Amino acid sequence: MDSSNGSSCLQKSVVKPRDLPQYGQKQWQSYFGRTFDVYTKLWKFQQQHRQVLDNRYGLKRWQIGEIASKIGQLYYHYYLRTSETSYLNEAFSFYSAIRQRSYYSQVNKEDRPELVVKKLRYYARFIVVCLLLNKMDVVKDLVKELSDEIEDYTHRFNTEDQVEWNLVLQEVAAFIEADPVMVLNDDNTIVITSNRLSETGAPLLEQGMIVGQLALADALIIGNCNNQVKFSELTIDMFRMLQALEREPMNLASQMNKPGMQESTEKPARRENPHKYLLYKPTFSQLYTFLAASFKELPANSVLLIYLSATGVFPSGRSDSEGPYDFGGVLTNSNRDIINGDAIHKRNQSYKEMHCLHPGDLYPFTRKPLFIIVDSSNSVAYKNFTNLFGQPLVCLLSPTAYPKALQDQSQRGSLFTLFLNNPLMAFLFVSGLSSMRRGLWEKCQDYLRKINRDIAQLLTHSRSIDQSFLQFFGDEFLRLLLTRFIFCSATMRMHKIFRQETRNYPESYPQLPRDETVENPHLQKHILELASILDVRNVFLENTLDDY
Repeated sequence: MDSSNGSSCLQKSVVKPRDLPQYGQKQWQSYFGRTFDVYTKLWKFQQQHRQVLDNRYGLKRWQIGEIASKIGQLYYHYYLRTSETSYLNEAFSFYSAIRQRSYYSQVNKEDRPELVVKKLRYYARFIVVCLLLNKMDVVKDLVKELSDEIEDYTHRFNTEDQVEWNLVLQEVAAFIEADPVMVLNDDNTIVITSNRLSETGAPLLEQGMIVGQLALADALIIGNCNNQVKFSELTIDMFRMLQALEREPMNLASQMNKPGMQESTEKPARRENPHKYLLYKPTFSQLYTFLAASFKELPANSVLLIYLSATGVFPSGRSDSEGPYDFGGVLTNSNRDIINGDAIHKRNQSYKEMHCLHPGDLYPFTRKPLFIIVDSSNSVAYKNFTNLFGQPLVCLLSPTAYPKALQDQSQRGSLFTLFLNNPLMAFLFVSGLSSMRRGLWEKCQDYLRKINRDIAQLLTHSRSIDQSFLQFFGDEFLRLLLTRFIFCSATMRMHKIFRQETRNYPESYPQLPRDETVENPHLQKHILELASILDVRNVFLENTLDDY
C-alpha cells in the first residue's frame, strides 16, 4: 500500500468544499454527501487497521491528523452552507482531538515545509471555529501556539509566505481585541457573552399582539468597511451580525453521519437558523448572483435579509431628477484606493461607481418580503426607497456619523451593529464602563429583557406604525433586531454626546412614529433607570422630547 498513491486517489475522488458554488443547494449537496461518505470510510478504515498501517506501511500520526482535519473542515463548510450551528460543534470536536492527541507533533521533525504549512492552516481553521463558538480561552491558547509554530517555521525555512503568516497572527490578535470586554470586579474575570438567540432572547409574543407569520429564511451578510479588523474574510461587523442571526448551537452526538446525503425533499419547511451567505468585498456581479439565487430559492411566506456593512459612496452633485440612483449607496468592493478615507466622491458626475450598490439595485427583489440593514456613512441613501410591489419592506439605517469621541473606534467595528448584536455591551460602551460587580451585570441583563418586552408592546400597540414592521415581527430574529434597533435609537437620542447633530441617530424606512417608539416617554424612563442602576445617569439627558 503506497500512502502517497492512496492520498492522490482520495483527492481525485472528492471535491474540495471551497471549489463548489455556495448558492443553489442542489448544486453542492450531493458532492458533500459523497465526500462525507469517502472520509467516513477512510476514518473507520484507519481505526480498524491501525496496527497494520503502522507496522507495515509506516503510517504517520500527522497523516491521521490530516484526515481528522479534513473532516473538521467538512463540518465547518457544511455549517457555512446550512447555518446549522451544531455542525460547528462537530468541527470543534475533530479539531480539538487533533490537538489533544498531538497528531501534528512530529511534523516539525520532517524537513518538509509543506507539512508545516498544513499544521499552520489547521491552527488558523481551529481558531475560526473557536471564535464562532465564543471559546475565547481556547482561542488565546491557540494563538500562542500558532505564534510559536510560525516563529519556528520562519526560522527553519526561508519561504515566501513568512509575511503572510505573520499577517494572519496580526489579524487574529486585532480581531480578539476589537470586542469591548466587561471585567467583573468580584474575581477579575472577563465576561464571555454568547450573542446568539437563546430561549430567553427574543421578547415573547403576548396575547393580543397582531403580527405577521413571515419567517426569516435567507440572509446575505456583506462586508467592505475600510480598515475594519477582519480574520479569514470575516470582518468584525460580519461576525457580529452572523451570530445575531443564529440560535445557540446544540450538541450532536459525535459520529460521522452524512448530512450532505439528506435529500432536499427531506428538508424541513422552516430552517432552524436562517440560511446565510457571507460575502466579503463582493463585486457587483457576485453580489447580484447571490441575491438572485437566494431570491429564487426563497420559500413562500419567507423573508430575505440583506445586511450591508460598507463604505459610503456619495453623489458629487444634485441631478435634475432625484431617483434611486442619484443618492449614492454603499461600496461593496474596493477595486481602487479610497478617496478621502471613508467615502468615495465621484469627480465625474456622468459616471457612477461600478461596485456601488444603490437602492435602485434592490428594487427587483422587493417583489418578495425584504428586510435591509445598512451600516454605512451613506446609509441614508436607502431612505429613498419606493415600495413598488406592496410587499413588506423595512430598512434599518445606521447613523451616518458618530461623535468625535467615538470616531477612532471605527476599526473595532460599528457601534450600530454592536447594538444589534449585544445591546447591553454597547450601552455600557457608550456609558464609559468596562468593569462592574457580577450581580450588577446580571441585574442589567434582566432589566434589558424587560425593556425589550416593553418595546415589543410599544410596536404592536402603535396606531400609526407602518404595517411592514408588524409583518416582520412574527419572526424571532427580526423581532429581536427591531427591538434592539429601537433601543439603540432611543439610547443615542438621549445620550448627551450624540445630541450634537441629527446624523448621529439611526433612521428607518418606513419611518417609525417617534413619539410612539424611539421617543416614547415610557421607554425613555426605562433607559434612565438602566443608567441609574449603572450610576451613569449623568451622561443622559432627562428631557429628550425636543423637536428636531
